[in-house]
Amino acid sequence: MSFKVGRCLLADRLREAKMTQQELCEKLDMPPSQVSDWANDVKKMSLGNAKTVAHALRIHIDDLYEWIPVKPTERKRARRRKE
Repeated sequence: MSFKVGRCLLADRLREAKMTQQELCEKLDMPPSQVSDWANDVKKMSLGNAKTVAHALRIHIDDLYEWIPVKPTERKRARRRKE
């Protein structure tokens, strides 16, 4: 089965960890604007950043985003549109 990335759940995970965006920034030495963009679903995290954030929050990387199942036929249609 294939998946596409849905909504970022970072804000929810921070709340569960009782951690602020600022505290995460300081822990990871990242700019506040970057963490804010992720938490507000403005930008998607790179795989490396997602792994780093997940490690800092002691969660699985899959828990940072909603994952939407995609049927194989939908993937083929999306690919054709890009070409």
